[in-house]
Amino acid sequence: MTYSGEVRVGGPADVHELKDLMITKIAVGPMDNNAYLLRCRATDEQLLIDAANDAPALLGTIGDDGIASVVTTHRHGDHWQALAEVVAATRARTYAGRHDAEGIPVPTDVLVDDGDVVRVGNVRLTARHLVGHTPGSIALVYDDPHGHPHVFTGDCLFPGGVGNTRKDPEAFARLIHDVETKIFDVLPDETWVYPGHGDDTTLGDERPHLPEWHARGW
Repeated sequence: MTYSGEVRVGGPADVHELKDLMITKIAVGPMDNNAYLLRCRATDEQLLIDAANDAPALLGTIGDDGIASVVTTHRHGDHWQALAEVVAATRARTYAGRHDAEGIPVPTDVLVDDGDVVRVGNVRLTARHLVGHTPGSIALVYDDPHGHPHVFTGDCLFPGGVGNTRKDPEAFARLIHDVETKIFDVLPDETWVYPGHGDDTTLGDERPHLPEWHARGW
C-alpha cells in the first residue's frame, strides 16, 4: 500500500517502506503527537523517535523485538510522557539534544550535538541542532542512498511553517535561520518531512512559502 503519512489517534499506523529502512508512523495522545518507529531491514534493530504518550500503544507498535534506542526530539512534555515507561519495558538507550536533556525527566544516556550520527542497525541518521522552538531541539536526517532524504523534524518544521516560537521575534529569527541553513539549503525538494504533529510534507512543497513565513514572523 502507498504511504500517505496521514494517521489519527486511535487509528492504524502507516508504514513507509524504504529499501534499507522501515518507518512506522503512529499518532498518540490528546495533542495528536506523532511517534516514529524506525527498523533497519538488514539487522532488524529498531529505534523510536519521541515516546510521546500512550505507552501501551507505542509498545504494541514496537512489538516483541523491542527497541535499542529512543530519541527525544525536544524537551516539551507531550514528546516524552511515555518515555519512562517505554524505557523501563525495553531498556533502550536514550538520546536527546545536549541543550534540552536537562528538561527531560528521564536520564539521557547520549547527549546529541549538531552533526552527530545516531545509528539504527546499519542505518545512519544525522542530527541537526535547531534553536528557537526550544534551546536544544534536534532533527534527524536519513540520507537514503537509494533515493531522496528523509527528515524527522520534531516541532521545528511543519506543513505551513516552522514551530511555535511564542511570538518571540528573536526565537523566530533563530529558528527560521537554522531551518533554512541546516535543512532547506542543504537538502533537495524531494526530501520527505516527518513532523512531530500532523501530516507529512516535502521541502519542495514548503520552500516557495519561506518568504511568507519571514514576512509574518511565525
